[in-house]
Amino acid sequence: MNKVIHGDCLIEMQKIPDKSIDMVLTSPPYDNLRDYKGYTFDFEGIARELYRVLKDGGVCVWIVGDATVKGSETGTSFKQALYFKEIGFNLHDTMIYRKNSLSYPTFDKYYPCFEYMFVFSKGKPKSINLIADRVNKQAGKKITGNERGVNGSLKEMSGSRNKRSIKETGIRFNIWDYNTGWQHSYTEDFLRGHPAIFPEKLAEDHILSWSNEGDIMLDPMAGSGTTLKMAKKNNRNYIGLEISQEYIDIINKRLSNTH
Repeated sequence: MNKVIHGDCLIEMQKIPDKSIDMVLTSPPYDNLRDYKGYTFDFEGIARELYRVLKDGGVCVWIVGDATVKGSETGTSFKQALYFKEIGFNLHDTMIYRKNSLSYPTFDKYYPCFEYMFVFSKGKPKSINLIADRVNKQAGKKITGNERGVNGSLKEMSGSRNKRSIKETGIRFNIWDYNTGWQHSYTEDFLRGHPAIFPEKLAEDHILSWSNEGDIMLDPMAGSGTTLKMAKKNNRNYIGLEISQEYIDIINKRLSNTH
């Protein structure tokens, strides 16, 4: 508990008891878009282990994208999502992580600026703490109007929604925007050499949304340790698995500076 383990994640996960993890948050290597020092991973084996170690109602947030090879996107993200469903996971939400940064121009299609954030659950999620910080432009107005029935006909809106005042803020949409890069995704200067760091705020927002204080977080491909850092900051327990000793040294340095 509250440690980083050096080793192959598939081997190390086999040592974790069944139904002992509350939440998984990870961004695996995909489509060879980054150099992870030659390490590869067995996706299907890892997915099956994640299902085994998650508690009933536990959530796994899987952040991935797709490469374009010979003019065609690989579709790896969708293939992985369908496999998660095949082995028993519920696809609770398909979210978008939109990067507020410049991307490399392609000239033959629109600039790619997002990754998928698949929110899988083992049954119905046991912890749902939706963030409500979206500013409502119509705040203070009364909700009125019609609603369409199953047969297509319109009728006056009824029940608790009718004539209710619109609140100042509402639940977020499922497209989340984050600035990326140094001083945005992270602030530690020694991280600049790491090939892929997702924003700390992204990790924190998911942790707050799908877990509670005291829960156990797992990142099976801990990388730079962002999930673990945000878990510690928000009073969650954590287990990180990482095959690179160099990255483990980085993670421990980040954790030692997190309170």
